[in-house]
Amino acid sequence: MLLIGASFIPNKPDIANGLICCGLLLIGLIYSFARKKKASALITPLKEIDFQTIGLLLGLFLMIGGIAEQGVIDAAAGILAQMGGGNLFLLYTVIVWASVLISAFIDNIPYVATMIPVIAGLASALNVDPTVLYFGLLSGATLGGNCTPIGASANITGIGILRKEGYTVKNKDFFKIGIPFTLSAIIPSYVYLWLMYGV
Repeated sequence: MLLIGASFIPNKPDIANGLICCGLLLIGLIYSFARKKKASALITPLKEIDFQTIGLLLGLFLMIGGIAEQGVIDAAAGILAQMGGGNLFLLYTVIVWASVLISAFIDNIPYVATMIPVIAGLASALNVDPTVLYFGLLSGATLGGNCTPIGASANITGIGILRKEGYTVKNKDFFKIGIPFTLSAIIPSYVYLWLMYGV
């Protein structure tokens, strides 16, 4: 509820969500210690933190930040725009499926943030309503992360939790579920969005 409420605060600091989560952790530790009056009330929860997964996420976000800073995502957006040409359906198709592919390997937030102005410019140049392109971007970038173990932070975290419990998730095993699941979600979305907003 605090995170939802914070999202409505204008001009909040970028670290606001992190401060909320760390604050809740601190409050929880203090409450636990006050109830049990033992040092284990502080130590046990900290031991449960999966630092390996946190380290992996940190490294992944650093790499993605570096890629974005060097203009790789901007270049990819430009290539997508050229591939679509002047045909709205072709452009929609390229945006959806390229978003699925790109989001399977990089975080979708910098990609979507980069593509929004690109789509706005393309729609203006073609003199068309950009709604179908925006929804195509949204569906492709959101669902594409389900393809691979690194496609979404939730995937990495879930695999980390399973690893701590003694279960190993191999890439090939993840692909066997992730790829069919992604296709079964994105294909109906692709068709539905075009019929609703593109035709």
